[in-house]
Amino acid sequence: MTLRPALWLIPTLVTPLLTACVTVEPPPPAKLNNRVYVANESGNSVSIIDAVTLAPLRNIALELKGAHDLALTRDGRTLFVSNLLSGAVAVIDTATFEIAATIPTGNRCHSLALTNDERQLWVVNIGENNISIIDVERLRVLGTIPAGRLPGHIRFRKDGRYAYVTSQEDGQVVVVDTSNHQVVKSIPVGKLPHYILPSPDGRYLWGGNTGGNDVYVIDTETNERVGRIEVGPKPQHIGFGMRGMFGPFAYVAVEDANEVVVIDTKPGALKIVDRIKLGSKPNGIGASPEGGRIYVGLQGSDELHILDTGTHRVIGRVPVGIKPVGVVASL
Repeated sequence: MTLRPALWLIPTLVTPLLTACVTVEPPPPAKLNNRVYVANESGNSVSIIDAVTLAPLRNIALELKGAHDLALTRDGRTLFVSNLLSGAVAVIDTATFEIAATIPTGNRCHSLALTNDERQLWVVNIGENNISIIDVERLRVLGTIPAGRLPGHIRFRKDGRYAYVTSQEDGQVVVVDTSNHQVVKSIPVGKLPHYILPSPDGRYLWGGNTGGNDVYVIDTETNERVGRIEVGPKPQHIGFGMRGMFGPFAYVAVEDANEVVVIDTKPGALKIVDRIKLGSKPNGIGASPEGGRIYVGLQGSDELHILDTGTHRVIGRVPVGIKPVGVVASL
């Protein structure tokens, strides 16, 4: 007897398989916006906070020592962390909270910044007076270039033509041509210049003289210092925020005064409009993308304080790690 296949069974068997293939969907991508990242220098960790609920999301312990500065890609997917005591950069995948790579750069790896096209990461090695240049795609060091003595922080001009590096020992901001890596100018600014940050429109570079009591402003078109204002002892990081329709205003952490000083940034104005008392030793500052919140790391209490720029009230306090320094908010 010849057996004929039961063809009527084939649709019965195939249909559930096709249905299963159609209904199985990949997991939704992680929500990477509305986050605040904090580098905890003495805690050797990075704290991640939900910027909407102010709830802690994760604390990532690093095998490296001295987490200090942060740089976040525009898509929010990759966070670079300088580690002052280990002389290396940690690369964190923010979707998985995993450490994707560790890149040795040099003695006392201090601060870092992504180039405008995000193809390179420039890292200041404070103990070697130089800058390591990292290829972001391949995560490898391409080479090093000299910087000023005791270099501090680094930023780029809006068009990417120049890099600006604070030379703390020389009291200058060093201007580096990014096309040939040559120093084209040194701008005297004051005693122990440390942190620098471009204004939201990219026209001006703001910095604080941590060894003094003042903040200075550099015109990035002329590379000349065009302003200076006293704010208090040991100014540290700076952020920019809006007050409704007005602004931007510069928010300066003044460490030894335990306050954040608010400055009207209009050219020719440069006047203090408020002083916000906080807890002990405010240092790191980050700003929300729309400018409605300022995030301040307090080293004396190991907390992140959230300031509302409309009212200048502290609307939240979040415990982080030991000695919070670098602060950055995602888009």
